[in-house]
Amino acid sequence: MKTKEKRGFYILPNLLTTASMFAGFYAIVASIQGQWEKAVIAILISGFLDGLDGRIARLTGTVSPFGVEYDSLADLIAFGAAPAILIFTYALNSLGRWGWLAAFLYLACGALRLARFNTQVKKVDAHYFIGLPIPAAAGALALTAINSLQWQIPQEVTQYLLLTLTYLLSFLMVSTIRYRSFKDLEWVRHKPFRASVLGVLFLVVIMSHPFLMLWCISLIYMLSGPVALSFYLIRRRKIQVEKEETLLGG
Repeated sequence: MKTKEKRGFYILPNLLTTASMFAGFYAIVASIQGQWEKAVIAILISGFLDGLDGRIARLTGTVSPFGVEYDSLADLIAFGAAPAILIFTYALNSLGRWGWLAAFLYLACGALRLARFNTQVKKVDAHYFIGLPIPAAAGALALTAINSLQWQIPQEVTQYLLLTLTYLLSFLMVSTIRYRSFKDLEWVRHKPFRASVLGVLFLVVIMSHPFLMLWCISLIYMLSGPVALSFYLIRRRKIQVEKEETLLGG
């Protein structure tokens, strides 16, 4: 006897996804109006909500194919279109064709990254992402833009910095470099008291200069994949050399 497929969707995680998409849409509107700080804050809020909806879905057992697809569509708006429009209206528009082509390349690579993630979601190790996650790429771009504005970096420097960073992030998103997903961290389990103290200190450091500290964190995460890959290749090469020397010595 065939069972009927359940219709409908889980409200809470998808409501958070909708809120994330709304923040991304607001970032686009703010960018068009030249309100750069509001646009960056909206992208950061969208990133927080995106991480929250997935974790809640896993904790409550409400993960569904609909939710995965809907989340990807929201991510393409919040972390693909919104940062692309932000950097283009803020700095890359003065570069003409090269500017809007770089913004489109970022958007296209973000879409490819999301499509690949959906096809591999059940085939790869959940502890790692294949390629730089698009929310991390969006954060790196948005925070670079707002820090350059706050620190009054000359526009000529900012536009080429963002252009270079856009190409780099586009490559990292579609690469096969692995990044930690941190999905194995158990936030709801009992932790030692010192973990709470470290958490408070971490928040204090971030709040001292929010945009600057978050920018540093985003760059560290962006570079963590290539650095880890480099160490792995060096270690593997060293093992191969040791094996060859052992064989020759024997």
